[in-house]
Amino acid sequence: MSLKMVSFLWRLRKTIKQCGLIVDREEANVILGMGGFTSFPPVVAGAKKGLRTYVHDSNAIPGRSNRMTAKRCTAVLVGLEEASAYFPNIKVIHTGTPVRDELEKLPSRQAACEKFGLDPLKKTLLVMGGSQGARRLNELVAEGTEGSAWQVLHLAGQMDFERLSEQVGNRDGYKILAFCEGMAAAYAASDFCVARSGASSLTELSHVGLPALLVPFPFAADDHQTANARVFEKAGAAILTHEKDLKAKTITDILSKLDDGTLESMSQSILNLAVPDAAAQIVNVIEG
Repeated sequence: MSLKMVSFLWRLRKTIKQCGLIVDREEANVILGMGGFTSFPPVVAGAKKGLRTYVHDSNAIPGRSNRMTAKRCTAVLVGLEEASAYFPNIKVIHTGTPVRDELEKLPSRQAACEKFGLDPLKKTLLVMGGSQGARRLNELVAEGTEGSAWQVLHLAGQMDFERLSEQVGNRDGYKILAFCEGMAAAYAASDFCVARSGASSLTELSHVGLPALLVPFPFAADDHQTANARVFEKAGAAILTHEKDLKAKTITDILSKLDDGTLESMSQSILNLAVPDAAAQIVNVIEG
């Protein structure tokens, strides 16, 4: 065993002990880990004290730390039913994944479009590149929507904002933001979305009924974003395209085929994947 591993195990044991002290101090009855390696120490500390312990995972392929943590849990809570297969011999409960309160009631389309200076009578494409590796995706969307009848609300990210603004210029119906503080309005103004397929984005898209072209982040752990996107593709709620296969023409062609009937069908399909009361379901499990 290497010195690094010895050091890691020593620090892990120390962290578990510290978590145990916090559990005692707070007189906790239940431990809930919301995923990631930081969930392991408190869950183990709680399990050692005989408390009910849970971990929640939002992805179709659960993270490795969650798979390890699950062995110490009373049950595992999952955002997507497809994750259940990764927890053999462990009780799994499909609760869905909670969304922020802001999305519980969306503004009207009219008000949302006015907020961003968009025409409510035109179809709107929302573009969310995500926090990782979005530069190429941003470029292709800008190129693929040139001359399109669709207007665009493009959340480019702070690092890509100036470069993309130069690429698009003063194109009518193309709104670029570095970031968006009012996502409820962004969703309400939109008819279709181009996005990565992280769990948070997909949870919100399903909650608001917004179908999408999903382009998984190619370097995500265990390629879990592709697995997430396949769930939505199979349900008829989204179109899956890998970044290596994506071209500007791909976007142009997809948008040209999205008539009202197709959008309505896809919107209903993605709504069917939502668990609107996910937070309440998790609370019900915790309260026993």
